[in-house]
Amino acid sequence: MLGPVETKSVSPVFIGRTAELETLNDALARAAGGDPQALVIGGEAGVGKTRLVEEFAAGAGRAGAVVVLGGCVEIGADGLPFAPFSTALRALRRELPEELAVAAAGQEEELARLLPELGEATADRSDEEGMARLFELTARLLERVAADRTVVVALEDLHWADASTRHLLAYLFRTLRTGRLVVLATYRSDDIHRRHPLRPLLAELDRLRTVRRIELARFNRAEVGRQVAGILATEPDPAQVDEIFERSDGNAFFVEELAVAAHEGSCTGLTDSLRDLLLVRVERLPESAQRVARIVAEGGSTVEHRLLAAVAGLAEDDLIEALRAAVNANILIAAPGGDGYRFRHSLVREAVGDDLLPGERSRLNRRYAEALEADPTLVPADERVMRLASYWYHAHDPAKALPAVLDASVTARRRHAHSEQLRLLERAMELWDTAPEEVRATLRPVDYTEVYPPCGCDHESTPLRYLDLMAEAAVAGRLCGERERALKITKRALHLLEEEGDPLRAAWFWVQRSRLVQAQARGDGWKELGIAQELVRGLPPSEVHAEVLATAANWSMLRRPGPEAMSAAERAVEYARMVGAEDIELNARLTLGGLMVDAGHIETGLAQMYEVRDEVLARGLTAVVGRSHVNLPSVLEGVGRSEEAVGILHEGLRLTQRMGLRDSEAWVWANLAESLLSLGRWDEAAEAAMNAQRTGQSAKPRGGGSNSLARLALARGEVPEAARQLAAARASYGTHDPMPQNNLPMSYLALGTAAAEGRLLDAREEADRAMSAGFPPGTQRYAWPLLLAAAVAESDARAHALPAAQEGRAAFLERLFEAVRKLTTGAPVWLAYEKWTRAELDRAENRATPDTWSDVVTAFEALQRPYDLAQVRHRLAEALLATGGDDERARATELLRLTRATATHLRARPLADATTHLAQRARLSLTAAPPLSPADSLGLTTRERDVLRLVSVGRTNRQIAEELFISPKTASVHVSNILGKLGVSGRGEAAAVAHRMGLFPAETLTSGRGS
Repeated sequence: MLGPVETKSVSPVFIGRTAELETLNDALARAAGGDPQALVIGGEAGVGKTRLVEEFAAGAGRAGAVVVLGGCVEIGADGLPFAPFSTALRALRRELPEELAVAAAGQEEELARLLPELGEATADRSDEEGMARLFELTARLLERVAADRTVVVALEDLHWADASTRHLLAYLFRTLRTGRLVVLATYRSDDIHRRHPLRPLLAELDRLRTVRRIELARFNRAEVGRQVAGILATEPDPAQVDEIFERSDGNAFFVEELAVAAHEGSCTGLTDSLRDLLLVRVERLPESAQRVARIVAEGGSTVEHRLLAAVAGLAEDDLIEALRAAVNANILIAAPGGDGYRFRHSLVREAVGDDLLPGERSRLNRRYAEALEADPTLVPADERVMRLASYWYHAHDPAKALPAVLDASVTARRRHAHSEQLRLLERAMELWDTAPEEVRATLRPVDYTEVYPPCGCDHESTPLRYLDLMAEAAVAGRLCGERERALKITKRALHLLEEEGDPLRAAWFWVQRSRLVQAQARGDGWKELGIAQELVRGLPPSEVHAEVLATAANWSMLRRPGPEAMSAAERAVEYARMVGAEDIELNARLTLGGLMVDAGHIETGLAQMYEVRDEVLARGLTAVVGRSHVNLPSVLEGVGRSEEAVGILHEGLRLTQRMGLRDSEAWVWANLAESLLSLGRWDEAAEAAMNAQRTGQSAKPRGGGSNSLARLALARGEVPEAARQLAAARASYGTHDPMPQNNLPMSYLALGTAAAEGRLLDAREEADRAMSAGFPPGTQRYAWPLLLAAAVAESDARAHALPAAQEGRAAFLERLFEAVRKLTTGAPVWLAYEKWTRAELDRAENRATPDTWSDVVTAFEALQRPYDLAQVRHRLAEALLATGGDDERARATELLRLTRATATHLRARPLADATTHLAQRARLSLTAAPPLSPADSLGLTTRERDVLRLVSVGRTNRQIAEELFISPKTASVHVSNILGKLGVSGRGEAAAVAHRMGLFPAETLTSGRGS
């Protein structure tokens, strides 16, 4: 046997890369200042990416940073899900055990999907946000760990990364906001062909300004000379450097190989290719070492020592000798952690692997699989199932591969690695027909696909079916974004089901198609849901039946609310309770509560939704937390209870952020912006809307944020910005699936923008389109602002005597009045809007009086809508000034001061300008307010002061109503408010307070009607 082959092929001197190292060190310095950094290093195989990362990592470590490395693991042609992140987090846990435990506290079950050492991962059903939740929690974990120390996470060999790893890395690069953190990744650029799966990620990263790209070039001739000098530990012959430079073309790894070959006496021109040169190095090893190298090449990126020993079948001493020879020759190196071996460079591994014969490769994979089956402890527990599936598949043994691949698909699903789950399930479908019947007969549904019926009868005795695999694959495709593949799978499944007469399975696949069609912007999904409903009609209660009804009810709530939707929701709740489908029941109850509010049963519907919210919190049901804290406050906002909505929304933010429900968080932000706008907290609303845009993973919550920003810009007179945000909202919502909650606010904005730009005819056209489409039940929250905006545009056009407004004006006003007449109210806020809209229509026809507007002001004084109140106060002041009396001028002055104060605070420039202009026309001074009157000191409104004056002279509610032209009920409300503000219990006491404070001159108390 040959003795050890001692060869030094790596230069101890780091050559070149000055600019690249400066970029990395600059990123480290920025991160140390609290600005997280993201970098991607690309370069061809052998150009020196790993050496650069090692040099940077060493310097970062000396500077006090914690550096953890993770490599993408390749087994045959398969990448392990999340392998680099699992490795890096494991290293981080070794370096900072206490800090990582604190950072992960409360989320161990979720994070255990990446780092099993944290505990047992939850086995709950996959949901739409499962993967995003895991990604968000991972990002927050890294930010927390890096809060007080600089952490570098380096992920190598991204070209081998599985899809889930790529998605997580992209997520980190997009969302890291705080922490002293550097995340860098390397990839082999010469492997990235046009269809390589890494290519779309690189294109996405190019668009992110927060990600820096470093492309490593080959060495020039001078750098090659310094590298060869470092390897040989002496100054090389210039002619030899020229020859090595020409042969290697400046590739650092090939320079190393050629320098060693020259040093050992090999002719650098001996081989036809550099790949052959690599094989020559291997072929110079002893036969046993060559054999071990071939085994390691097929085992994966890293092969554990005990697994290698089991597969090689050599005596322990012989194996050690063979390994020593390969390591001393710098072909193999000890893996990080010291428990296995890997090739020093992947190029050598690929050369050795490519040299294997097909039968030899299959045989080696079989031996790996058999060894792992005999002793599962040979590899880390979190890798075992995936590696066994890969070994059996590449061993070309369907009988063994099919069960192993199915087990691996379950593991992938439970890690939220849905891309890998889909690949494995497609592999299982490929193996299905070639696997022996007796093997297929032993298989059982090993996992669940949402509510898909796992078998036709007894779960324990009925074998797994091909349709079951298709169902799993369809859901996996939907959850990982491979929706086209999922659509094709559902189409094939439904074709198979045409001959089977299995309505439940068919209905389930039609529900999947509905979701996929909507997600792919192919339609609204109702046709597919309609087929599903027909298929389950008349069948006994089941989870599928309940889900079909719940999905149809939710669809209708958003698009066509009404009795049919209510009936579907009620039956969904009933069926879900009967079969114990908790998530479906709670979601259906949320839908039912919203529909009840739409139908006018406000308190009953809200009580239903509050009950669901409380149950979700008590049970910690992640799948329903987001929706309960989005829908309930949205419904509250819809009935004008904005302050109540804000409280729940803030609670929703805390929950969604803690649970990593990032898309639900975006919906919460969007709804919060809407409620804050109503409450006059506009700066907070703008921040919330921008957070919705930044946070949303899907388009629609981003559209909600754009909608609120457009409303705000319009109210502040920033018309171009309003138009820009409206365009953004339209792009987010699309045109394939129209919903009133999206379309009506966009119509309102388009109408408002047209009116602000003086395009009255365009504003009318927009209003006509909306009125022609109609306002379904429950859409009054969107319809009233739109009709009001149309009325205001016509009202202002008359006031400004616009010539273009005359043609078609009468007919349009009639249509507008008819729409107002038909639209329901149901809540105080929309009753107020109805009064306002009718008052604007009166103004448009020159019929509005101070009493008209006084009634509107009174309605809004009872609401928490300062901007709306300011606008109607401006209208009342205008009407008062038109009468010309001194008292009226005084009241108008007071109203305009209040209006200007609100407009200035909100920076509502159009309202502020209109207020100033009106005051100037009337020659009113708004600069200095008079001293507070006794009535003002009590907080009495103008209307309450009028009522108190009449109460003081003994008027009844009916008499007050007649004198002030209001209803007796409104008079009663005013009297109750007055008693509260004066702190008295009866009308007599209120009159006594008025007399004692001298609120009213004696003549005003004795004038007026007799009793």
